[in-house]
Amino acid sequence: MKKIITISREYGSGGRLIGKLVAEQLGYKFYDKEIIDMSAQESGLSPEFIKKTEQKLTSGFLYNILLGTSYSGTSAGTQTIGGTQSLPLADQVFNAQRTTILKIAKEAPCVIVGRCADYILSTSNEINNDELLNVFIYADMDAKLKRIAEIYNEPESAARKTVEKINKHRANHYNLFTDNIWGDRNNYDILINSTTFGIEETASIIANFVKSH
Repeated sequence: MKKIITISREYGSGGRLIGKLVAEQLGYKFYDKEIIDMSAQESGLSPEFIKKTEQKLTSGFLYNILLGTSYSGTSAGTQTIGGTQSLPLADQVFNAQRTTILKIAKEAPCVIVGRCADYILSTSNEINNDELLNVFIYADMDAKLKRIAEIYNEPESAARKTVEKINKHRANHYNLFTDNIWGDRNNYDILINSTTFGIEETASIIANFVKSH
């Protein structure tokens, strides 16, 4: 049986709510924003800073990447403290979240939303991949715009910009910190359009699959 479920999702697809419903139907623990507080304890960084930093690489950091700096922080863009080179803050946040996600997975069963959890767990030799299910939730643009407009009371034009911006951030973050491409079907066990089935039915499909496997 799949004991660890990761939910990657397009903004506006309802992926977070779907993940929460899946966890409720299976009786699994649910992790999304909780990872921020746990990562803060792991890294010593503030929860507010982690929330602001995750998925939002600065132009200066991207500039260093273009100059040939890898995210491992081995050259330009690093900070030097006491004569010792340290990782860029974006890397520190990612590494803290990686450590947190691995700890969570070891205490499965659980559902984990976002934060490259699918890649982190599928490439770790500490996790049994037979117990791991990686899911990607997407949706039609019109459905995403309607959902965002309803939740945040935004006009469609503003909602479209928000959806495009956040999904671009998610893709950039994932593509930089992993060897995979965000949303590529080869990286996931299940890809499902929440527009086709709706939020509750999509959650039930995933939960029923887990119960039968």
